[in-house]
Amino acid sequence: MASMLRAVEDSSATRRSTPPTWVVIALACAGQFLVVLDVSVVNVALPSMRADLGLSAPGLQWVVNAYAIAFAGFMLLGGRAGDLYGRKRMFLVGLALFTVASLGGGLAREGWELLLARAAQGLGAAVLAPSTLTLLTAAVPEGAARARAIATWTAVGAGGGAAGGLVGGLLVDGLSWRWVLLINVPVGAVVLAGSALGIPPARAESRAGGKLLESGTGDGRRLDLPGALLVTSGLAALAYGIVQTEAEGWAAAATLVPLCAGLVLIGLFLAVEARAKAPLMPLGLLRLRSVSSANAAMFVSGSAMFCMWFFMTLYLQNVLGYSPLDAGLALVPSSLAVVLGSKLAPLVMPAAGARNVAVLGTLVAAAGFGWQSTMTVHGSYPTTIMLPGILMMLGAGLAATPLAALATSEAAPGDAGLASGLINTSRTMGGSLGLAVMSTVAATRTGGRGSAQALTEGYAQAFRMSGCLLLAGALLMLAWLPRKVAAH
Repeated sequence: MASMLRAVEDSSATRRSTPPTWVVIALACAGQFLVVLDVSVVNVALPSMRADLGLSAPGLQWVVNAYAIAFAGFMLLGGRAGDLYGRKRMFLVGLALFTVASLGGGLAREGWELLLARAAQGLGAAVLAPSTLTLLTAAVPEGAARARAIATWTAVGAGGGAAGGLVGGLLVDGLSWRWVLLINVPVGAVVLAGSALGIPPARAESRAGGKLLESGTGDGRRLDLPGALLVTSGLAALAYGIVQTEAEGWAAAATLVPLCAGLVLIGLFLAVEARAKAPLMPLGLLRLRSVSSANAAMFVSGSAMFCMWFFMTLYLQNVLGYSPLDAGLALVPSSLAVVLGSKLAPLVMPAAGARNVAVLGTLVAAAGFGWQSTMTVHGSYPTTIMLPGILMMLGAGLAATPLAALATSEAAPGDAGLASGLINTSRTMGGSLGLAVMSTVAATRTGGRGSAQALTEGYAQAFRMSGCLLLAGALLMLAWLPRKVAAH
């Protein structure tokens, strides 16, 4: 009887001490917003960074890719760390590292200092991002409520990427490029304090979500640091090799050596994972059709979508003569469209199915990319920027929610952090490699010419190639994705 009374008292105390679900969702979404915002917020600040720090043209690309590659390469490690050591703990650690690195980047005096800070930001984001989704799914029971919560998470993340141009433009025009990084410091500190108080401990999380999603450290599992280093190094080498093709060509040793090294490192990563007792990415997880197909689709989609903001902001400033603020304002309709698409997806998924919604979103985005590829030197805002931008990002929002839902639908509870980290990794890894490829495509078409016409031709070619890639992605989704989210 005494034990029964203690159980009742513990249950009552848990109910009293567990914060409302909306608080957990809000904090998780705030963390995701910061992570995704910093993928794109620097785009409108790139010209100012180059002038202030003396960065080269390839160096500007690495301001974006240093963050994206560290983010993608260590996200699997971050997801596993959340499973082993607790979602809340890893959320706080990742957010703290992200905030400190933002301070270092904002105070950078040399180009290498900025790139190092961006890589550290990416590492912090890799630890933080997987925990945002698993915190949310643990707090909300399965069913329609969880689908709406995931849609909100997706919309906030997509909105963070889309709002980067506007936020960056406001900060660069009103203050300086340094504030696109420094603004993360006070915001990160507030979210950090709120999360320390507002996110429940592991035991309360598991009770609220109806399942035990935490894995303690007592089961003997360890973090696979060699695997994380191999996949990150391989990704960085591949991206560097792709960038080298712009200046050296595909047959040059300066290109072939890093490309081959990258492939070897990725191969070693797979070999290590196949033999490791505690692999970073259990290859058996990829035997689940929903996991493997959704991640492949997200990789292809990210390869095309990620470069949109990069090239749009360059086109607006370098060709049409927009200021950083005007460029950010010009992309507001696109920002709203991606949020709208993310919110529409869960409303359509029950009737149409997750696969069909993902395909529909991808085709809508492909149409927008095709339209954008008709850009001209003297294009008008409605037909050259606003309408194609709306199509591109409406489609991106529609596709992202069902892919995220499919990717996590069949994962075992102990692999929840890994599954969410994997889908984020696929999107960001595809984006970083896609940006390297599309930048090379644009530079090849430009041919070293600096005129507005030449730049426009290069940007248009990048959008054209991205549209073709999305069409291929739609075919991949039709052939491989399961028709609906698996029921548990």
